Amino acid sequence: MAELKLGGRFTFPGTSLTVDRIGYGAMQLAGPGVWGPPKDPEGAIAVLREAVAAGVNHIDTSDYYGPYFTNQIIRKALHPYPKGLVIVTKVGARRSPDKSWQPAFSPGELTAAVQDNLRNLGVDTLDIVNYRVMGSGLGKEEGSIAEQITVLAELRRKGLIRHIGVSNVTAAQVAEAQAITGVVCVQNNYNLAYREDDALIDDLARRGIAYVPFFPLGGFSPLQSSTLSAVAGRLKATPLQVALAWLLHRSSNILLIPGTSSVAHLRENLAAGQLTLSPQTLKELDAVSAASGILPLTQHPSDPAITGGH
Repeated sequence: MAELKLGGRFTFPGTSLTVDRIGYGAMQLAGPGVWGPPKDPEGAIAVLREAVAAGVNHIDTSDYYGPYFTNQIIRKALHPYPKGLVIVTKVGARRSPDKSWQPAFSPGELTAAVQDNLRNLGVDTLDIVNYRVMGSGLGKEEGSIAEQITVLAELRRKGLIRHIGVSNVTAAQVAEAQAITGVVCVQNNYNLAYREDDALIDDLARRGIAYVPFFPLGGFSPLQSSTLSAVAGRLKATPLQVALAWLLHRSSNILLIPGTSSVAHLRENLAAGQLTLSPQTLKELDAVSAASGILPLTQHPSDPAITGGH
């Protein structure tokens, strides 16, 4: 298929890694509840290949999706990886036999997780590894992450990691990590309705650090708003396309990783990069957050109601 315009490009700070601003989040390639193999393995492979053919060069994943299955599917679909493809993974959690998500942040666990990602992706070095803080539910929790970032920095010195990011973190934790090693990206919960990180995004933009919102389309409950629907109708787009386009307009350091297991939905997500929102439309959409009220997420990704890309 013809390459789509994907909303511009971004270079991670202090790196030679340049990506299109709309990427792909691989969480939904696993089975229900992000557990086990997908119901349609060939369909999962088709989505990945379609994404790369359309120009996507930023894939977000983790070995605890499945666990293991998602990275194994990525390897089967795309290895040997095309030049310029950036694969970003996460460590800091594990899956228990009861399908729950558990913290896994000791030095040994972090090292083992990096080794698992290397093996299942079939690479010698991971492009970017995010340390994912596992708070209660999906919320952030204050507390030092110095030990965990120091472990990743040592693995970087050993050549197993090229660059380091953080996920589900507070501004204080970002600063703490940045004092230990260069941080190239921050991955937190953020979307049109949930905007707790507005100040953090602006600060990161001034420093050229990428901000990657997880659940950009709302996560467990897809974004719904009469304003969003009205704007979509005027633009002849879907409400979720408009929500993605709003994120691209919000700040030039925002990178998107919407997830899907459907080729049709993949194409819809990528087409959001072609939408132009006028200043008046942006003002209209900005009001959605104030009207919605921001409530902390308490559900967990093992919830069967999961619908959004992480």
